[in-house]
Amino acid sequence: MSKIKPIAIIDTMSGKVCEHSDMYFRTNKQTGDVFTGKRCNPSTAAPTEAQIKAKERFTKVAEAVRAIMADPEQRSQYETGYKAQHTIGSLFGYIFAKINDQYDENGEKTV
Repeated sequence: MSKIKPIAIIDTMSGKVCEHSDMYFRTNKQTGDVFTGKRCNPSTAAPTEAQIKAKERFTKVAEAVRAIMADPEQRSQYETGYKAQHTIGSLFGYIFAKINDQYDENGEKTV
């Protein structure tokens, strides 16, 4: 990804410009930096078994993060650590990074 100096119109833009575009924008909410990238030569092959398993694992971890964020007591425990760091730009991403290693390659919780 390349770092850009945004004009006022795209200062808070995030995601794709439109559904047909292959240009993506991302804004770091803590620093205000805007990054852009382009997806070149996307794969047209069917996903492999390993890719399907990785997607299923990601889905299970993301569901666990949503459950944590829905519970105010658990959420507040993670918010303290999130506010003390400046590496991960969202609370969702911070919680995901913290609990990701608690799941095995099949998406089953090990801890």
